[in-house]
Amino acid sequence: METILRIDTVSEHDAFYHHENLHPLVSVIDFTGRTPEVYASRMNFGFYAVYLKDVKCGDMKYGRHTYDYQDRTLVFVAPGQVINVDINEDYKPQGYALLFHPDLIRGTALGKHIDDYTFFSYESKEALHLSEKERNIVLDCFEKVRYELERGTDKHSKLLISSNIELFLNYCIRFYDRQYITRQDANKAVLDKFETLLKTYFQSDKPQLIGLPSVSYIADQLHLSANYFGDLIKKETGKTPTEYIHLKVIELAKQKILDPSKSVSEIAFELGFKYPQHFTRFFKKTTGFAPNDYRFF
Repeated sequence: METILRIDTVSEHDAFYHHENLHPLVSVIDFTGRTPEVYASRMNFGFYAVYLKDVKCGDMKYGRHTYDYQDRTLVFVAPGQVINVDINEDYKPQGYALLFHPDLIRGTALGKHIDDYTFFSYESKEALHLSEKERNIVLDCFEKVRYELERGTDKHSKLLISSNIELFLNYCIRFYDRQYITRQDANKAVLDKFETLLKTYFQSDKPQLIGLPSVSYIADQLHLSANYFGDLIKKETGKTPTEYIHLKVIELAKQKILDPSKSVSEIAFELGFKYPQHFTRFFKKTTGFAPNDYRFF
């Protein structure tokens, strides 16, 4: 088993790249000319990390559509995540990183809703690809944090640093919204696969064996992180994946209920409900009718 390199603090990460640490809880790094302390293939951080991979690799292509954004990407890492890396003797990092410990934002406005930034749980293949103008905005946000670090700590530092990090993350929400739009064909393909998976799932014996399909199960089948999949479906349909699945269950339930040869218990079992009363409550809450009342409505 490969050893996981554990880096718990921002200071340790700075030392790993021979970067002067100006604050124990937050740092901005320019990787130009820096080499890591040791080689690694898997890493685990005790803090939030955002990497701007400043490498031009040509145009991106999704399906038949090519987008002319420079291949400069933002990758988000949450505390506790294990990331795969390729830090070896040929490794020459390019780009920047913003690192901040949960203790930095504790008690701040950002700390209260940091979990709303779901892209910290995206996979690296779901990274945010930036245009040149967007990249400049990101670097400007990084520079504001670095300015506060270089001027020294005072009573305003924590608020200003956390506020600038929050501003940066809010820009990232906007940039992801733009990326969802530019990937509409790819997103439509995911939605179509989602529909097909649900249809196949309910035509199989999986509901009886493992119950209703979970969001994590569907996301895994589509090779997406649960958060990215959830955000994508919400953008495309206005509904969460759970709401979408529930609508599909209700649609199938209505069809089955109209078959007089099936009992409510049989229908509940076929759809993946462990107990008939759970199905009855679910159906009535969604439609306003008990299953038998709907059958004779």
